[in-house]
Amino acid sequence: MKPLPVEDPGTPDQRTPARYLLWLARVQRRGVAWGGLLGVVWMLSQALMPAAVGRAIDQGVAAKDTRALLAWTGAMVALGVVQALSGVARHRVAVFNWLSAAYRTVQVVTRQSTRLGASLHRRLSAGEVVSVGISDVAHIGDALDILARGTGSVVAVVVVAIILLAASPPLGLIVLVGVPLILLAAAPLLRPLREREHRHRELIGELNTHATDLVAGLRVLRGVGGEKLFAGRYRAESQRVRRAGVDVARAESMLSGAEILLPGLLVALVTWVGARFTADGTLSVGQLVAFYGYAVFLIQPLKMFGEAAGKFTKAHVSAARVVRMLAMDPELPCAGTARPDGPAELVDVASGLVVRPGVFTAVAAAEPRDAQAIADRLGRYADGEVTYGGVPLADVAGIRERILVAVNEDRLFSGTLRDSLATGTGAQASGDDLLGRALRTASAEDIVAASGLDGHVAEAGREFSGGQRQRLRLARALAADHEVLVLIEPTSAVDAHTEARIAGRLGPARAGRTTVVCTTSPLVLDRADHVVFVERGRVVAEGAHRDLLDTEPRYAATVTREEAAARP
Repeated sequence: MKPLPVEDPGTPDQRTPARYLLWLARVQRRGVAWGGLLGVVWMLSQALMPAAVGRAIDQGVAAKDTRALLAWTGAMVALGVVQALSGVARHRVAVFNWLSAAYRTVQVVTRQSTRLGASLHRRLSAGEVVSVGISDVAHIGDALDILARGTGSVVAVVVVAIILLAASPPLGLIVLVGVPLILLAAAPLLRPLREREHRHRELIGELNTHATDLVAGLRVLRGVGGEKLFAGRYRAESQRVRRAGVDVARAESMLSGAEILLPGLLVALVTWVGARFTADGTLSVGQLVAFYGYAVFLIQPLKMFGEAAGKFTKAHVSAARVVRMLAMDPELPCAGTARPDGPAELVDVASGLVVRPGVFTAVAAAEPRDAQAIADRLGRYADGEVTYGGVPLADVAGIRERILVAVNEDRLFSGTLRDSLATGTGAQASGDDLLGRALRTASAEDIVAASGLDGHVAEAGREFSGGQRQRLRLARALAADHEVLVLIEPTSAVDAHTEARIAGRLGPARAGRTTVVCTTSPLVLDRADHVVFVERGRVVAEGAHRDLLDTEPRYAATVTREEAAARP
C-alpha cells in the first residue's frame, strides 16, 4: 500500500466548499486519474458483456457455428477476468484516495487549529472540532472514493447509448433522453438531504461539546450531586440528535427509493420496446437478449449516480464546516518581522509592569484575574500595548518561540512520559539532560522513578494526582527552555515542602533567562529576584518580598491571606 501524505498537505482552496473538494481532487490528481481509468475499464467490461452474449446467440447458437460460439464464449471469459482484476485494482486505488483525502483534511484542520491557538476555543466548540476530525473527514473521503465508480458509470452509460443507437435508434434515444430525465427527477430530493444533513452535523457538534464537558467535570458533578441532572440534559440532547438523524435517514431513503424506481422504469421501457421490435422482426433474438442485458446493466450505473449525488451532498456539507474553520483568522495574529536581540526588556503598558531580562520576577495581584490578564497580554493571547526590547509585541517575529505562558489548564498528552514532556524545541535539541534538570526543578523525579520516562501516559494524565500533573506541566514548560517563561500559580496544587523545593530551584534553573511567576505564595515570592504587587490592574508597589511585607500593608494582607488559606 502506498504511504499516506506525511509532509506539508499544501494550501487548500477555502473560498467555497466545492472549491475545497476540487482542490483535494487536484492535489490527488494521479490517484483520482488512476481510479477513474480503472473505474472505466471495470464498468466497460460489464457493459460489453451483453453484446458478447447477444453475438454468441446470433452467430453461435442460431447459426450453429461452434467456432463462433467458442470465440464469443472466450470473449465473455476475458471480459470477466478484466472485470475482476480491474475491480480489485479500482477498489484499492479508491480506498487510497479516500484515506488520502481524509488524512489531508485532518492535516489542514490540525494545522489551522495550531494556528488559531488560544482563539480556537472561543471561535469553535470542542464538539465541532471533534465532529470535523471524525465524521466530516469521512464524508469528504467518500467524495473522492465515489469518483472512480462515478466516472466509470458515466462512460458506461454513454457507450451503452451509442451501442443502442447503432442497433436501434429508438432504443438509443430512449436511453439518451431517459437518463437526464431520471437525474432531473431525483434532483429535488437532494436539497432536503443537504439541509437535514447540515442540521444533523450541527447537533452532533453540540452534543460532542457537552459530552466532553460532562466527562471533564464528572468528578465535580458527582461531588455536588449534579450528575443525574446533567445526564438527563445529555439524554434529552441525544434524542434531538436521534430525531435529526431519523430525518436524514428519511431523506436518504427517499433518494435510495428513487435510485431503484426511476432506473427500473427505464429498464422496463427499454425491455418492452425491444420485445416489440423483436416481434416485428426488427431485432434478432440475440439482440433482444443483449438489449435486456443492457437494460438490467443500466440499473447499476444509474443507481451509482444517485449514490454519488448523496455522497457529494454530504461531502459538500462537511467541506462547508472545514472551510468555515479554515477561513478563521487568529484574534491576535503573530506574524511580525522584527527580531530583537534577546533577552530583552518586556513592558506591559496597561499595568505598568516592567520585566527586566534575565530576572526572576514574581507578580502578586490582589485579584487573580489581574495577574491572568497581564499574563495573557505578555504572551499575546489578549490585546494590549506590550513591548519587547522596545518593539511592539505584535511586530516581533516568532512570539510563540520566544515567550511561553504555562497555565494549570494545560493538558498532558497521551503517549510515553518522555514524549509528553519533551515537546519544546529546546528539549528536542538537548535531549534527556535538559529534561532531567527540568524534572528536578519541578520536584518531579519521584513521578519518573515510579513510572519511567518510557511509561505510558493516559489521555490528560488521568492516572496522576492533581499535584503530580502540575509538577509534570511545570517540567514540560521548563524543558521547552524559552527566552521568556510566564508561569501562573505553578505550585497551587502541591504541598508546602514540595513548593519550597520548587521555589528554591526555579531561580537557579532559569539563570540568564527571563521568568515571570504570577503567584501569591510566600514561599515563591521570597525566592524571587524582584516582586511586583498589582492592585486593580496596576502596579502599585515593587521590590523584595520581605521589604514589601514591611512597607506595603496591602501586599502583606494579600500574602497573609494566602498563608492563612494554605494552613490546614
